[in-house]
Amino acid sequence: MDKEQAIARKGRHIGMVIAITMVAWLALTLFIGPAIGLPGRYALLFDLAALAGFVYAGVNILQLWRMRRDSQG
Repeated sequence: MDKEQAIARKGRHIGMVIAITMVAWLALTLFIGPAIGLPGRYALLFDLAALAGFVYAGVNILQLWRMRRDSQG
């Protein structure tokens, strides 16, 4: 049962990381950046930060997949 709770907790964590990364990226790129007059080069910085968040989520998805596979067998 503890293994199932750990898997569920990790899944929720991954979902939150993906959702927060996407919302923050959209907000910074489309609304906040232009509203405060940031130059276009900062858009690349926001893109790279979002990419890092998605890579982190991808690594965690692979770990979650392995956890699920190990718990089934």
